Amino acid sequence: MAVSKPVYERGAEIRREVLGSEYVDRALASVDDFNKPMQELVTEYCWGAVWGREDLSRKTRSLLNLAMISALNRPNELKAHLKGALRNGVTKDEIREVFLQVAIYCGVPAAVDSFRVAREMFAEEAGS
Repeated sequence: MAVSKPVYERGAEIRREVLGSEYVDRALASVDDFNKPMQELVTEYCWGAVWGREDLSRKTRSLLNLAMISALNRPNELKAHLKGALRNGVTKDEIREVFLQVAIYCGVPAAVDSFRVAREMFAEEAGS
């Protein structure tokens, strides 16, 4: 994959701002020949080309991500994006409302798991 250096660099910056340097450093520390193209794709395409657009706020993008990741039942990604959502100004009340909406349109089990992941993450953050 040919990486666009300016888009990749912008993506790396946004990724760190939203998910935190600790999370990104862990992801990059695990890079090897096998998964390097995936890390490049995620950084350039997801974070640079899409999150780098200015037509939606980061808060709105976070709310959308919480709903979609919850619906897909991806707890590890959900935890990371919950932390990012808080950094982007999303409140706990707004997170709760997203998960209630998920329950209606995507299924109660997905929402129940999302509430559990969020509560665990909130408790971890409170203990930090």
